[in-house]
Amino acid sequence: MTSTPVGMRCPECARQRTRARGIGATSDEPLVTYVLIGICVAAFVGELASGASATGSGFGGSRLFEEGALRGPDVADGDYWRLVSAGFLHAGFFHLLFNMFSLWILGTLLEPAIGQLRFALIFFVSLLAGSFGALVVDPNSLTVGASGGIFGLMGAAVIVLRHRGINLMESGLGVWIGLNLLITFTVSGISIGGHIGGLIGGFLAAAVLFELPNTMRVPPQLANLLCAGLGVVAVVGAIAVA
Repeated sequence: MTSTPVGMRCPECARQRTRARGIGATSDEPLVTYVLIGICVAAFVGELASGASATGSGFGGSRLFEEGALRGPDVADGDYWRLVSAGFLHAGFFHLLFNMFSLWILGTLLEPAIGQLRFALIFFVSLLAGSFGALVVDPNSLTVGASGGIFGLMGAAVIVLRHRGINLMESGLGVWIGLNLLITFTVSGISIGGHIGGLIGGFLAAAVLFELPNTMRVPPQLANLLCAGLGVVAVVGAIAVA
């Protein structure tokens, strides 16, 4: 993908002189994206300081990891914060690097286009939906990573591009989603439930925010509340599954 004045485009499209449509912008800087990346990096530093290894091994010695990672029995015992905290912890430097790069790409694409509030809503709904999905598929395994929120941003981008009249495949996003899904189902050690749950959560959140107001004339403020309600449903479902 190549960054151009009209958004992220494939290298072939970026060299063309034809007129292209951008996703649009409502703000200048993706501040929420930067904050989320900062929290993830700070959490990883905390993991290292409390005994974790940068290569992804030895996380059993990190108290931050042990107290924040997602696992069904811990949630059942009342550790509900794990549904959120697990999304900001990572199992090694390369896990963090890949997720932060993906978050930066999607954040700089989406946040200026849809605004900080809606971007934050979509990310946290997706993160919670990812935690729900992870508990549904494998409740007894430790799960960490921002992938649920990131996959949710991919799902949301599908709705946003459609809403702006931009072809999904021509934007390159369709190929990127397909590759990430292929990795999800073929590489061991990846939370399938977390990725698919986040993808569905982000898709539904964006549908509520952008499609519902047009089809049912729902006020934007109500759409925001309904979107937040999806996150509540994900939390209730995760607790019930745990």
